[in-house]
Amino acid sequence: MQKPHAICIPYPAQGHINPMMKLAKLLHFRGFHISFVNNHYNHKRLLRSRGPAALEGLPDFRFYSIPDGLPPSDAEATQSIPELCESIPKHCLEPFCEFITKLNESDVPPVSCIVSDGVMSFTLEAADRFGLPEVLFWTPSACGMLAYTHYHDLVQKGYTPLKDMSYVTNGYLETRLDWIPGMNNIRLKDLPSFIRTTDINDIILNYIITETKAIRRGSAIVLNTFDALEQDSLNPLYALNPRVFTMGPLHLMEQHLQDERVKQIGSSLWKEDVSCIHWLDTKDHGSVVYVNFGSITVMTKEQLTEFGWGLANSNKDFLWITRPDIVGGNEAVMPPEFLVETKGRGMIISWCPQEQVLMHPAIGGFLTHSGWNSTLESISSGVPMLCWPFFAEQQTNCRYNCVEWEIGMEINTNVKRGEVEAQVNEMMDGAKGKMMKRKVLELKTKAQEAVNIGGSSYLNFDELITSVLLKK
Repeated sequence: MQKPHAICIPYPAQGHINPMMKLAKLLHFRGFHISFVNNHYNHKRLLRSRGPAALEGLPDFRFYSIPDGLPPSDAEATQSIPELCESIPKHCLEPFCEFITKLNESDVPPVSCIVSDGVMSFTLEAADRFGLPEVLFWTPSACGMLAYTHYHDLVQKGYTPLKDMSYVTNGYLETRLDWIPGMNNIRLKDLPSFIRTTDINDIILNYIITETKAIRRGSAIVLNTFDALEQDSLNPLYALNPRVFTMGPLHLMEQHLQDERVKQIGSSLWKEDVSCIHWLDTKDHGSVVYVNFGSITVMTKEQLTEFGWGLANSNKDFLWITRPDIVGGNEAVMPPEFLVETKGRGMIISWCPQEQVLMHPAIGGFLTHSGWNSTLESISSGVPMLCWPFFAEQQTNCRYNCVEWEIGMEINTNVKRGEVEAQVNEMMDGAKGKMMKRKVLELKTKAQEAVNIGGSSYLNFDELITSVLLKK
């Protein structure tokens, strides 16, 4: 029997590459030959962050790259999202089709299916040309994806574009919407942030409207979530494509992997500093606040300073991840007196193995941007959250964390050290913190049940393979 052969192609950003890599490993475990396709830019970054052997792969798990149409660069940062969204639909289809043709003429099994990021729908055109089934993997939460599917309606009904930018701060975003099925009492401010534009031709707004239209065309839709967490958001999505498969949390699904060589394949675009794990080993159970705003968030020097002094004044131990590019264009540096004040109880590094950190018994709370991977990893580790959403569907995740699931508290966009200090202490020691901890531990149990043999995510993975990917 010839192996089935899946091409896995993520959107070119860290938060999309990581879950796609997990899905690819799980498919490999189930007997698929994998071709993992990054853009040239991130292919080079992976080589820099993980060493020249990082992408040697295995005979049946191989790495490739295609151009994205943007000028070459060696920056250590995520590419401009608007520029990618403009360039990808124009420049990626032909190189991708040429790539499939080459694979089919090479020494590997012929390509039998495509697993594409949900916002890379140009690949559907390639799937049609080659007569292949294509699975669209939407990497946001189900609630975030559901909100994106209503961008078209928001434009039709006149909620966006905004009349002018004063509408972001004048209370307009508090407007409540009662017409989105599956979303109770949602406010404009809880919807993914790309509606906060005054331009009807805004690149990302229009990109998302185009990409959500393609949902119906996928042979199936995969989501990195689990039924017990997001059933209300999933129900309306089945109307768009009845073949929606929840398969998360994918990082917990990885417990089924057996091949050590595959487990070693990594996808971090920044070099991970593992010294923080040894530092955490010296700390008491549940005593450390973990702070990480993800791979794209940028903040002002003032915001960084307020977060820093809020952490310092809370008197809690903290592990703080500050990417070199977190303060747009400037090195993220705290003043010397901050380092003196927090000596011994604060550790600041530029990147870390987050799943390992969150599962460490010393972690008591997570100050996060509410990206979906971070949210899911926090839930799976039973860690409550302080949420400071930056953009995209982080606003939606924050709303669900704080209101629907009651496992988080929101920090004001206009961050102040006093608020950070008070909320850190509430999360770590207060009555609300204890309630959040109890609720997140309940969800942790449900997440684990979903991925165990016979659980909902485990069975969905089986079903996806047999009824979609292997279907002749």
